[in-house]
Amino acid sequence: MVQRIKDWVRAMVRRTRTDKGMTTSEYAVGTIAACAFAAVLYKVVTSQPVMSALQSLLKDALDAKF
Repeated sequence: MVQRIKDWVRAMVRRTRTDKGMTTSEYAVGTIAACAFAAVLYKVVTSQPVMSALQSLLKDALDAKF
């Protein structure tokens, strides 16, 4: 019986020790990574091949016959 109580207490302690958020350093690294990803995505989307593909896609969508 004592062992079951000890196991239950250990399980409760493990459940209450979970990290629910990021620390300051994790937040900073996550922010830098998100900004870097946004910069790469912006460069890709504004490149000439992608812009022309998007323009032709939009033109075809607007010229669609119903």
